[in-house]
Amino acid sequence: MNGPFGGGKTTLAGGLHHALPGATVADPEAVGDLLRSTLAGHILRPKDYQDLPLWRQVTGAFVAGLVRHTGGPVIVPMTVLNPAYAEEIFTPLRQADGGFHHLVVHAAPAVLQERIAASREFPGDEARSEAVRAYRRRRATDYEQAAAGWMHADDHVIDTSALTPEQTLDAALAHLRLPAPARPRSPEALQA
Repeated sequence: MNGPFGGGKTTLAGGLHHALPGATVADPEAVGDLLRSTLAGHILRPKDYQDLPLWRQVTGAFVAGLVRHTGGPVIVPMTVLNPAYAEEIFTPLRQADGGFHHLVVHAAPAVLQERIAASREFPGDEARSEAVRAYRRRRATDYEQAAAGWMHADDHVIDTSALTPEQTLDAALAHLRLPAPARPRSPEALQA
C-alpha cells in the first residue's frame, strides 16, 4: 500500500495483518536500513535509499519471495512517489502468484497535516518525533504531486480523510473482496 508519509499505512497494515489469516507485513524500510548501514561511509551511499536500484530490486525480490514462502498475503506499507521506482518494484510482484493490489491510502492535505502534528513516533523523545514530523511535512507536497499525477490514476484509492481506522480497514477488505473481521461484541450488545 502506498500514500503520504504519516497517512495511516502502518495502521491499516496492522489491521489487515490481524484480519487476514496467514498474512505477513513486509517493511521495505528494513531493506533500506540494511543498505544504509552496509554503505555507511561509502562514496556511493545515496541520501535516499529509494534512489538505489539495488533497493528496488531487493524489495521486489523480498516481497515476491515472502509470497512464495508463506503462501499468504504479504502487506507492504511504503511510500513510493516516483512512478518509475514503483513500476520497478511492482512488476515482479504482479508476476508473482497470489495477486497484486496497490492500495493508496489518501488523506486530504489539511487532515494529513493534523495527523502529522499529532503523531509521536518516539514517545518520550520529542526531538526524534519532531524530526519525523518535519520530514513528513516536507514530503507532503511530493505526495500531492504524485497523487495528482500517476498514483490516483491507476490504483485503488481509499480516502481516509473522514474515516476511522476501522472504517479504513473495512474499505480495504471490501476492495480486496474479503470479509470484515469479526469484532468482539460490546457488553451492552451481549445483554440485548
